[in-house]
Amino acid sequence: MPTGKVKWFDATKGFGFLSQDDGPDVYVHADALPEGAAKTLKAGTRVEFGIAQGRRGEQALSVTVLERSPSVSGRQRAAKRRKPEEMELIVENVIKLLDDIRDGYAQGRPPTRELAKKVSPALRQIADEFEL
Repeated sequence: MPTGKVKWFDATKGFGFLSQDDGPDVYVHADALPEGAAKTLKAGTRVEFGIAQGRRGEQALSVTVLERSPSVSGRQRAAKRRKPEEMELIVENVIKLLDDIRDGYAQGRPPTRELAKKVSPALRQIADEFEL
């Protein structure tokens, strides 16, 4: 069975997407989750799931939670806050990467997979810092 992580899940809407370890993202509906998991499923949670062809593409079935995403208490968060100098460098790099993406779109081409793999972790680092 394929494995991956929760990319995002909206409990209010009852659906989200899973990122496969080896493959494209897969749609997941709350009905495919274990009972009660829809309310607590967070991005980054490791899962195992079956796949079926749905009306709009691949869809996850029979999702099993393998490992919950780590939760961090307020005190631990404060200890993990990055120094301003580190954040300045991260933000500067993200701006450069986003400029490359914008230039590509201006020329009628979407970002390459390689560029997207660079941007995603950097954006997550910034988002994580904002959540602290």
